[in-house]
Amino acid sequence: MGDTSGGDEGTSGFKKAIEKGAEAQRDFIRSYSAVQQDAIQNFFSTLQGLTYYNAMFKTTVQTGGRISIPEAERQALNIGDGDLVQVIIIPIHRRKDAVPD
Repeated sequence: MGDTSGGDEGTSGFKKAIEKGAEAQRDFIRSYSAVQQDAIQNFFSTLQGLTYYNAMFKTTVQTGGRISIPEAERQALNIGDGDLVQVIIIPIHRRKDAVPD
């Protein structure tokens, strides 16, 4: 059987390729984790900004589509009769006997 030094070089090259691949994976995971962490921080920062001067509460739709703002929220935000407010509606529960239009 001949010289095995060529085999050692091949094995060495293969090990180097594996090490480079593993390092590339580690770098990718580090950078992905950093991007993901930044995205989460930005989300919570935005959420905090949205709720800082706002109120979130649940209410029931009444006859004629009316909803009411609880007194505690009106006082905290200094909302009075005739004030213009913006409402974002997110349905969380529908009555089972409700028939869609």
